[in-house]
Amino acid sequence: MKQEPKSTLSRRALFAGAGTAGAVVAAAGLAPAVLQPSAATGELKEPPLRGGGYQLTEHVKRYYQTTLV
Repeated sequence: MKQEPKSTLSRRALFAGAGTAGAVVAAAGLAPAVLQPSAATGELKEPPLRGGGYQLTEHVKRYYQTTLV
């Protein structure tokens, strides 16, 4: 009878390697987004002299539309 060689790769090591590989892929996918400036930011406006930085923008208007019941 021949004995089969026992695998040195355990289930724990397999899942740890898969988790690490997934984290590396996720980080690589996010890296280009972090390095490139967003086109949606546009030009920055100067803050008001007396504070009160709230501005009614299109984004805020869309949010208010989603909260209507």
